[in-house]
Amino acid sequence: MSSSRPPRPALNIILVEDDDGDAKALRRAFERARMANPVTRFADGVDALAYLRGEMNQVPPPHFVVLSDINMPRKNGIELLREIRADPVLHDILFIVLTTSDDERDISEAYANNVAGYILKSKAGGMFANLMATLDNYWRIVELPEIHIKKVTDGSSQHPAH
Repeated sequence: MSSSRPPRPALNIILVEDDDGDAKALRRAFERARMANPVTRFADGVDALAYLRGEMNQVPPPHFVVLSDINMPRKNGIELLREIRADPVLHDILFIVLTTSDDERDISEAYANNVAGYILKSKAGGMFANLMATLDNYWRIVELPEIHIKKVTDGSSQHPAH
């Protein structure tokens, strides 16, 4: 049985990474993998969460994945993950940790909060382009929940946990 569904657009990536070098390496990996995925970058969890909650001048698209580092200023990746999972609007977001931390407590905490994967940057290394291509292939075959976030304009919140 064939499906008449149109091909999916490229998966939108919400990158939460404070290190400029790592962010550039990620973008180069996408280019090497010939992927044109839109990437929206935030340097910490505070700005990323504001964006995800519709508190900035734009809102995320209905389908995206969050790739987040752990060790960041203001709000680290684990704190961001906890707040996303506690938020009734955001709790289904596909969240992948991409970090230098091999601390067992970070790994356990991430999986306790239902991350889709915990990837060490040191292990991804030269295979980073392959990792990004795998993510793109994954997006093309799985069904992700739609996250509909409305722009907050009047100072109120669509997020009761906020």
